[in-house]
Amino acid sequence: MTDMNRHDEKLVLGVTGATGTTAASLLLDQSPWPVALITSRCGAAVYEHECEPVANLAARAAVTYADDDGFAPIASGSVATVGMVVLPCTTGTLGKIASGLCDTLITRAAHCHLKERRPLILCVRETPWTAIDFANAERVTAAGGIVMPLSPPYYMFAKEDPDSVSMRDLLARYVERVLAVLGRPASQTWGDLC
Repeated sequence: MTDMNRHDEKLVLGVTGATGTTAASLLLDQSPWPVALITSRCGAAVYEHECEPVANLAARAAVTYADDDGFAPIASGSVATVGMVVLPCTTGTLGKIASGLCDTLITRAAHCHLKERRPLILCVRETPWTAIDFANAERVTAAGGIVMPLSPPYYMFAKEDPDSVSMRDLLARYVERVLAVLGRPASQTWGDLC
């Protein structure tokens, strides 16, 4: 589990070109750690299509890096981090990480997290999956990563009127689960609802 007292270390957030980019914005808002942000070219385009100018997202990060910046500190395993989240993660990015392909800063930083045994969470936004996607997810998991499909914890809304639950509510609870995996306790769990 991650030490919450390591405030000098950053959480790396990679945003790729899948839908669901609102969740990336929510992660920036909810993270107790400073965030190092990388957006792929397609990730920035999708964010702007779904949300707002990507500059607004970048302004809330502690530091931002271009996806082609091979000299960024997080391109080296010697730079400690809290962990890395790719949110949303395309199946293409999943495949590259599973294959050890380090052709962008996002995939290189992910590779560093795997080799240094630091938390790596891939929030895959694709459905349905192909057999190739399952095989790639299995490879990443075997290497120490966590594949966490972008599926909100619906059970957290079990006693609420479905018409009153927004997409933002669902994604905020999902992001809370991601941060819990990294060591930040969730504000509410299934146990609180039983």
